[in-house]
Amino acid sequence: MASISSRVQPGRPTVAEKYVRKTDPAEVLISDWREISATQHVVTARWPRAHSFYTPQPDSHSALLFTESLRQALALLTHTAFGIPLDHPLGWDYLRCAIAPEGLLTAPGPDGVEMHVTHTSVNRRRLGTARMTALVETERNGRSVGSAEVRYTTYPGAIYNRLRGHHADTARAFARALPPGPPAPPALVGREHERDVVLSSTGTDGFWRLRADTTHSVLFDHPHDHIPGMVLLEAFGQAAQAASAPYRVRPVSFDATFNRYVELDRPCLISTEALTLTNIRLVATQDSAVAATAVVTSAPIV
Repeated sequence: MASISSRVQPGRPTVAEKYVRKTDPAEVLISDWREISATQHVVTARWPRAHSFYTPQPDSHSALLFTESLRQALALLTHTAFGIPLDHPLGWDYLRCAIAPEGLLTAPGPDGVEMHVTHTSVNRRRLGTARMTALVETERNGRSVGSAEVRYTTYPGAIYNRLRGHHADTARAFARALPPGPPAPPALVGREHERDVVLSSTGTDGFWRLRADTTHSVLFDHPHDHIPGMVLLEAFGQAAQAASAPYRVRPVSFDATFNRYVELDRPCLISTEALTLTNIRLVATQDSAVAATAVVTSAPIV
């Protein structure tokens, strides 16, 4: 078992923040990893009993605790097992995941989660870009939590800077972020506190404006040059809850595609379309171009 030590809280082993791209050690979920083969690894996460953001109901975590654990696991393996330099940014191309609602139930104390990761494709380009696809099966106390397929790309700094143009300067891009608009009613989007709401009303049914509060210590643990994918997933989940009102639901599946970066300094619109009683299609649009789409499947909260 490999463990990359960092500033460790008592009783909570963890890996170095830099490998999972977090600055707050309390937000590092990954504790250990081991290699099965060159393309197969097991990554262990420790889920807290409760989390200020990822536990919106007392008895259940959010699906985003699963996706954040997944994100951290892939970042760790990318930089360790596959030797991608730490200064190469990572970006998701698509994410498909399904989580068992019972797998999100809270436990009396911190709980170990095993993520079995198989990279089915590792395509390294001549100039240093790498395109990778991973399949993930996750277990908690011997029971399935969920599965995922992720395709993502890592870019050398020079290529990323060319791709991002004037947005590549993170400090400048972060400083230009639009101020967050008024939050939607928290209960409508499945949240308890206004600070955790990532949608603002547009006054038109089925359309929301993305609300990015860059002072949110979980969603923006450090400055970014664009809206993080995790913020978009949370926006999709909240919009799906609003579309299901007055019924209370929890997202348990995301089929998301990320087409382009969502910039911090311009409005982004989130639209919803009910496909079935449990499936909602979400589209994020910026500057009249589709930036990301998702179909979110929800389960009722009883």
